[in-house]
Amino acid sequence: MLCIVNPSPVIIVLAAGLGRRFDAPTHKLAQPLGASTVLGQTVQHAIESGLPVVVVTTESLLAEVSRHVAGRDVVLMPSLPSSDSKAPQAASGIGMGHSIAAGVAARPNADGWLVLPGDMPLIRPATLRAVAAAMLHQPVVYAQHQGRRGHPVGFSAELFSDLVQLVGDDGARRIVARYPSEGVDVDDPGALMDVDTATDLAAVRARLANGSSAITADMPR
Repeated sequence: MLCIVNPSPVIIVLAAGLGRRFDAPTHKLAQPLGASTVLGQTVQHAIESGLPVVVVTTESLLAEVSRHVAGRDVVLMPSLPSSDSKAPQAASGIGMGHSIAAGVAARPNADGWLVLPGDMPLIRPATLRAVAAAMLHQPVVYAQHQGRRGHPVGFSAELFSDLVQLVGDDGARRIVARYPSEGVDVDDPGALMDVDTATDLAAVRARLANGSSAITADMPR
């Protein structure tokens, strides 16, 4: 007897941006963190959730991404203008919105998509599972910790047409504003902690060293 299993939501890890605010020769996602890197930790936690994972990236980070996922789970985007280029990111038609669209288009039969920035290495697998479970009830679901909205943001399968048309660098903000949404309370400060600057990275490293991911009032946001 043939058993048909409904497809699971897919985690789309976004790793195609330039990280302009991170002032260092090495991309912020390739920065060492523990025994891995910022991106490596993020992807590993996504994999540990048990949900399918796709990583959207560029040639410059492909070697790092390939350490963690198979080639079939990588969506390669054109490289963006260099950080010292005066050409706006939107001019090339590439941005966060374009990356989300590419990731969704790569898994069109998924039962929804969880968008997770690649610079969130403290996100817990349980948070990803909690958001995925809540997607049964609302078209848009996001993690929140202590009343603050964070990541990932989940989109139900019914929003496929909206998601694959995204362009530019505004991500999916318009979709989030347009459809009913629900916040999922999680006991996970990592849902709020990203690595935009060298100061952010130092703070994340300190929390890993202390065995804690708790956010304090002086944590840069």
